[in-house]
Amino acid sequence: MHPANGPAGPTPLAPRPRGGHGRIMVPLSFGGHDFHALPEGALFWPAHRALLVADLHLEKASWLAGGGQFLPPYDSIATLTAVQALAARTGAQAIWCLGDSFHDVGGGDRLPEPACALLRSLTETVAWMWITGNHDPAIADTCGGTVASEVAIDGLVLRHEADPEDGRPELSGHFHPKLRIRVRGRQIARRCFVASATKLILPAFGSLTGGLDAGHPAIVRAVGRAAQALVPVEDRLLRFPLAA
Repeated sequence: MHPANGPAGPTPLAPRPRGGHGRIMVPLSFGGHDFHALPEGALFWPAHRALLVADLHLEKASWLAGGGQFLPPYDSIATLTAVQALAARTGAQAIWCLGDSFHDVGGGDRLPEPACALLRSLTETVAWMWITGNHDPAIADTCGGTVASEVAIDGLVLRHEADPEDGRPELSGHFHPKLRIRVRGRQIARRCFVASATKLILPAFGSLTGGLDAGHPAIVRAVGRAAQALVPVEDRLLRFPLAA
């Protein structure tokens, strides 16, 4: 895949420099509204001062440990620290989570105290909303915030998994899209947004999440044909067509 309307010469999608993303916030218009796409995999909606994230998968490491696969048990604190940093950087007054915030329905009960305290401080500071997903169809009221299966805000539907039968503009997660391309002989994978005229899928934000190729048939079926993978870099949004 090649970026649409990209400059001539070497592709601008190159390995990220060390030192992080700084304050990159790339304008993105969708559904008649203005957003900012963040390279970390979040979306900021200035009109509502809302930060949108999908697929945090908190406590995935402890869930895996229950099956005998042991990983460092710091995924939840790492993910929540990243959310806190973006909220501070954007000045968010609301945080809306688009489902699969916990890796399973018991994840909230397994949160270690430091992660629980950080989450509680966030839900007490901003208007926090949990959209339920297939991994967390029920969220116990132990972390604060409000819970909904889906909501409609200013004509946009916020839900976990894209509904191909719903023609309304929609923000969702679920698929963990990643763009995989080869650049100068190197395979590069980047989390990406996937967009069509009425669908915008956010990448997984969690620190312990994998990814599905952005051009996978399941994603294309969900968003419709002529979809694009969107990668925010520096001062622009690279667009990679996924289907003719």
